[in-house]
Amino acid sequence: MTQPAAEPPLPPTVARVLSTFRALGREEKMQALLHYAKKLEPLPERFRALDRAEYTVHECQTRVDLFPEMRDGKLYFYADLNARQSPTIAAFLAILFSAINGQPPTIALAVPSDFVRQMMEGIGLAGREVGLTAMLARIKRHARDAAAG
Repeated sequence: MTQPAAEPPLPPTVARVLSTFRALGREEKMQALLHYAKKLEPLPERFRALDRAEYTVHECQTRVDLFPEMRDGKLYFYADLNARQSPTIAAFLAILFSAINGQPPTIALAVPSDFVRQMMEGIGLAGREVGLTAMLARIKRHARDAAAG
């Protein structure tokens, strides 16, 4: 019988995010999400002319395009979405990007597969979980490609 693959150790940047959100009550989490939604950086101009087809996260109800960039062995992600229409998604991405941007790809790969559930637990936004989980899977795929490449 084979054991399932163990998740890599939790990077400190990701552990801090999860620890902070676990300590918050529902209303505090909602306020924190609104705060983080305003922190999502706008998409850099250099990505605007790219064909969006390969960057769109189709599983998400809201149009979200995720752009990876590797610089000096460090991975960066940027997103294009309407943050005013989708503040939860903007907040989630701002929080995730704050933990993984400017880090080697191994940090993004070490984000636990249930990160979305852990972040959104107790908020009542289960309808967003499929799209958010798809975004995390896309980020991890880009990180795998960057680590291999």
